[in-house]
Amino acid sequence: MRGLRGPGRPGGAGFTGTSVAAGLAMAGLAACCTLATGCSTGGTGTRDEGAAVRLPVERGVPTARTSSPAPARTVDAVSLLRQDPKVGGRIKADLKPCAEDAYPVDTSYGDLTGGPAPDVVINVMTCGDAVGIGTYVYRSVGGRYRNVFTDEQPAVYATIDRGALVVTQQVYAKGDPVTYPSGEDVVTYSWGDAKFSERYRVRNTYSRAVGGEAVATPEPSAPGGN
Repeated sequence: MRGLRGPGRPGGAGFTGTSVAAGLAMAGLAACCTLATGCSTGGTGTRDEGAAVRLPVERGVPTARTSSPAPARTVDAVSLLRQDPKVGGRIKADLKPCAEDAYPVDTSYGDLTGGPAPDVVINVMTCGDAVGIGTYVYRSVGGRYRNVFTDEQPAVYATIDRGALVVTQQVYAKGDPVTYPSGEDVVTYSWGDAKFSERYRVRNTYSRAVGGEAVATPEPSAPGGN
């Protein structure tokens, strides 16, 4: 065995047969101790200590990405209405700023017609009482917006709801003031065959009593007036 050099080799000077045998026995015992030390702890056959094992990195698996919808191209709603021949003259005359450059116009963008760009819903209101006097839908055609829906009845307002056009129309009975309609019609339209068609209509009737007392009816006035 290595490590038993010079006087320690078997048969060397100064060693007897008995001493050689004893030396070999001691060497064997040392080797067993060395092996026992290397196979220690826990009875599992391996050492508990050691560097942490890195898990292999799985490659080639695509990472899920959340795509953001393209932002809508904003439009100048006031300019669009003024240039639209389908918008009534009375609406255009009332289309004035309420304060500085603040016009009484609400604009919404969304997919109503499945066109190449978001559709535009514009609501025009009065400055004093914010009553809707006109609602319009514009669809992008050839890079320009074209009017595909118009409703200029007093107290009208349109919204986009899950791809459908929902128009709320206040209902006035004889003698109803602008601020106290008798009810409302909620009409849902869907796009098909290059036009909007009515799908649902719901009539809601308002109560005239609050806390068990009748509400005094103010003097009648013309609907939609400023």
